[in-house]
Amino acid sequence: MAILFFIIAIASCDEDFNTIGTDIIGNENLLTQLDDTQKVISYSQKLDPVQTNLISVYQLGIYNDPVYGKSSVNFITQLLLEETDPTFGDTLGQPLDLTSVILYLPYFSEATLGEDETTYELDSIFGDTPIKITIYESNFFLRDFDPNSNFEDPQLYYSNQGPNFESFLGEELIVLEDFKPSNEGFVLIDGEGDEEVKTLIAPGIRVELPIDFFKEKILDKEGSPEINNNNNFKEYFRGIYFKVESTNNDGNIFIFSPEEANITLNYNYDRLKVNDQGDPILDDNGDEIIDVIEDEYILNIGGVKLNTFTNELTPNIISELENPNTIDGEDLLYVRGGDGIITVINLFGDDLDNDGVADDLEDLREKKWIINDANLVFYVNQNMVSGGNSEPERLIIYNLDNNKVLADYFLDPTLGNPPNDALTTHLGKLKRNSDGNGEYYKIRITSHLSNVINKDSINAPLGLIVSQNVLLSGFQAIDSLTNPNATLPRIKVVPGSSLISPKGTVLYGNNTVNQDKKLKLEIHYIDPNN
Repeated sequence: MAILFFIIAIASCDEDFNTIGTDIIGNENLLTQLDDTQKVISYSQKLDPVQTNLISVYQLGIYNDPVYGKSSVNFITQLLLEETDPTFGDTLGQPLDLTSVILYLPYFSEATLGEDETTYELDSIFGDTPIKITIYESNFFLRDFDPNSNFEDPQLYYSNQGPNFESFLGEELIVLEDFKPSNEGFVLIDGEGDEEVKTLIAPGIRVELPIDFFKEKILDKEGSPEINNNNNFKEYFRGIYFKVESTNNDGNIFIFSPEEANITLNYNYDRLKVNDQGDPILDDNGDEIIDVIEDEYILNIGGVKLNTFTNELTPNIISELENPNTIDGEDLLYVRGGDGIITVINLFGDDLDNDGVADDLEDLREKKWIINDANLVFYVNQNMVSGGNSEPERLIIYNLDNNKVLADYFLDPTLGNPPNDALTTHLGKLKRNSDGNGEYYKIRITSHLSNVINKDSINAPLGLIVSQNVLLSGFQAIDSLTNPNATLPRIKVVPGSSLISPKGTVLYGNNTVNQDKKLKLEIHYIDPNN
């Protein structure tokens, strides 16, 4: 009986499949159709302070956006001992000679090897106007864990905490006047004559820090508890703070990874020359031979580190973001990275019967459309955006209820490509015209929409924001305590890839009078019931 039932079931399924397939193939009315009548509500809002620690890359500098104004991004970090409880050589009772202290913070760059020289092309650098960078000792203790969670959760730090840190600045270590990133590498020479060795290192900030400060802070502490382990050290030497300034609204900003950044202490010490038996070797006069040994000690840029932001938004942008039309949507949409601005998108409009599902969505679920393709197309307002390199190349969209990327993200066949060419099916690159200015972004949400219509997935609001690297799918928390009386829906998290982008753009919304560039939901579908 079981075998007979199984055969009948298979035959029934096959008959149903063949019948539906025959109807679709034989009926020209069931060819793919386009529907762009569904209601979409969109508006923008300024994010509350964004968590800026626990990410892989950071920014430093000043960026002047032609629409959004000036943004200053500072950087604070702890330092870590590369070797704990160090011994700085056999000094024979003589003081160590600290010859130089070098801070090195590399840019992102790509090297090209030539016959006679190596050249570098810089990446992730925006603007070319000199700025001032001042580096201070920081006396603010950065905690690894949050005491409010019984030290079980990591301590979160936010983009608006710059004034807190600047209240605890210590000694000024160096001032970089008229700083602008250069694509020149550095040649390091070790040894002399036939033993000379040249090493080329990539472009970056490479400057000398005060010798006396680090001799007292590090070398003179040999054998002391302060440098016995990194926990003690982070309490003793709490970090350094990079503060940026400019005399005008222009500047430059770069994105960097702290993994290769460090402070190197170069020092000499005297060592008695001995033979294999450990006995001193004497010169022709019978005196002991003393060798001068060159050595180095490294402090890594590590531990807790974060950016702080100061944004000077233009008054008209502030006014539009404070009271957006969340019912009918807006004519203009704003998106910006960093301590940013997000656009909220609600699909299918109102729920007039108060059953928890938008009325238009209920109609679509009854129709049982087969969704072939679904896109949100965002047109750039070229009257407001200057175009060219100031425009972000990519935007990212995510679910504001469950704080995850959409199903289309993981189904994109280009997911395994390098960052610049990854996820181009789901998160299409900025389409540019012949002048290089942006025209539109096409965001493909086929799988997400199909799940909402045919699998009763929750029709959650979506968030749209700038992304510097769409492959970084992690999220950063939003500090909801800063603005307790907020009237707009709370944004809980934001993609970490938006935090490291200084750029922004302006898009047409659903409520614009420009019908050709109005935000629409384009659904390409087959109706099996017609």
